[in-house]
Amino acid sequence: MSPVALLLIGMAIVLAGVLWLRLHAFLALILAALAISVLTPRSALESFAQGRVAAGQLTEKQAEKFASQNAASRVAAEFGEGCRKVGILIAMAAIIGKCLLDSGAAQRIVQSILAIFGVARAQLAFLISGFLLAIPVFFDTVFYLLIPIGKAMRRKTGKNYLLYILTIVAGGTMAHSLVPPTPGPLFVAGELGVDLGTMMLAGLVVGLFTISFGYAYATWANRRWEIPLRDDAGEPEQADAPVPVGDQRLPPAWLAFLPVLLPVVLIGIATYRNTLDEPPAWLDALAYLGDKNLALTISAAAALLVLALMKRGERAALSEATKSAIGSGATIILITAAGAAFGGVLRQTGIAGAIAEIGGAQAGWTTLLIAFLVTMLVRTAQGSATVAMITAAPIANAFLDAGDLGFHPVYLALAIGCGSKPIPWMNDSGFWVITRMTGMKESETLKIVTPMMSLMGVVGLVVTLIAAWLVPLV
Repeated sequence: MSPVALLLIGMAIVLAGVLWLRLHAFLALILAALAISVLTPRSALESFAQGRVAAGQLTEKQAEKFASQNAASRVAAEFGEGCRKVGILIAMAAIIGKCLLDSGAAQRIVQSILAIFGVARAQLAFLISGFLLAIPVFFDTVFYLLIPIGKAMRRKTGKNYLLYILTIVAGGTMAHSLVPPTPGPLFVAGELGVDLGTMMLAGLVVGLFTISFGYAYATWANRRWEIPLRDDAGEPEQADAPVPVGDQRLPPAWLAFLPVLLPVVLIGIATYRNTLDEPPAWLDALAYLGDKNLALTISAAAALLVLALMKRGERAALSEATKSAIGSGATIILITAAGAAFGGVLRQTGIAGAIAEIGGAQAGWTTLLIAFLVTMLVRTAQGSATVAMITAAPIANAFLDAGDLGFHPVYLALAIGCGSKPIPWMNDSGFWVITRMTGMKESETLKIVTPMMSLMGVVGLVVTLIAAWLVPLV
């Protein structure tokens, strides 16, 4: 069976499993990986193993054993490799996010930014807060955190409710798909061999363009449509209260920002050090802390410290926060590792050679379009941006294996991230979070929010294409 046919079978199993059988994404990806592994001919496995020998990754003896392994063993090995790459990172990111929320640090970040911009420019505060918080915290949680403040601002100003809604969405949605350590971009960066610091920096740059477009769209939409603050908008009871900017129960701003900025700074230092031929000794010492696993662990420790300081006398707070974070993070780790298994067995089919024969690898920038479209189709079909990125990344990896793209693989990762934005509709949990929490009607969300998120993804792709052309980084 040809590699392309195996790819189509795998994608069909993932989509049918999620959409038709309503399986958890983990099960759908594992079933797809097993099916591909079972159907891969021995000749393809032998060819793949010899390629690993030529690359110095396997010995001849190991290559002989590899081709004789059963399908389940090969899936399990790739699953374990996926856990090795992302397990600690996702667990630590989950702890950071949970501690930011429980300690009040997330609210302090929002209040600090709101204080800088003032009531008249509250929409800018929502845009920046949403983007910053969505780096370590999932989009749904960021929206839950910010929308009560948006409602309080609407009651205070008597206008601009739609503007506040859209700027919260615009800020949170792009960081979720472009900037690690959120699971989607984290997995894609690992799958494509992109340094985490490079992915962070590139994601921040492209994210800046996309949220700028989102802000312009939100301003235009706010003039065109009026969304009232309806009584049936779902929200916590305390959401009606004004935002307590001077609340002493919250940590100071510098302490609140620390867990968010620490990994960016440490990983950034390590990335900079790698660009130098003869770095000074002190930079080597700092760069050691910039190892992605160590940097996220240090940041998680800082987040736990903030929580401990704010919950004095409540010894169970740290334990409960850690248990809850690891519980939610474990699900994401399973899905991401299953995606790694799917991608690993797909590479064993010889898909890279098939892509090269088709000519895709020599097409340069068209690979970015293909990566974007594949991600968009999976996202539209099953709703989850993270699952769409995890499914599309192994396909994009085949372009790397097949030949030289002519630009840095980070652009391929960015195209996948941007492709996970179109088209949010009723099968997307975020769609319902926005609709229910704001009191918008389904038709209003489809008419206003769906086009904005989709167009932000397209703008991100255009920026990525231009950057790959002007600054290929190779």
